[in-house]
Amino acid sequence: MATTFTDENVKDIIASGKPVVIDFWATWCGPCMAMAPIVDKLAEEYADRVVIGKYNVDEEGDLSTEYRIMSIPTILFFKDGKKTDIRLAGSQTEATLRARIEELLAK
Repeated sequence: MATTFTDENVKDIIASGKPVVIDFWATWCGPCMAMAPIVDKLAEEYADRVVIGKYNVDEEGDLSTEYRIMSIPTILFFKDGKKTDIRLAGSQTEATLRARIEELLAK
């Protein structure tokens, strides 16, 4: 199951140094809802190596403001406590997400 990121826990999770993948989403966003099962599947598959989860932009706001999230879904990738240059916007396939996670692990 994907981690639920909140403004209260996300900074500590990123600071842990473990690779982190954050899906910025909302319940009213059709493409976000379509991607949810993919995010959940990959979260389980990579659970021992990557923290993968969702950040609800309607319930939380600090992180989406900090990283200038203007459209959803947007997915950001972090490693060693820092944001990487990997950023996906819009609906993504499982293959694309998996490739970017593997890229994150290889960095």
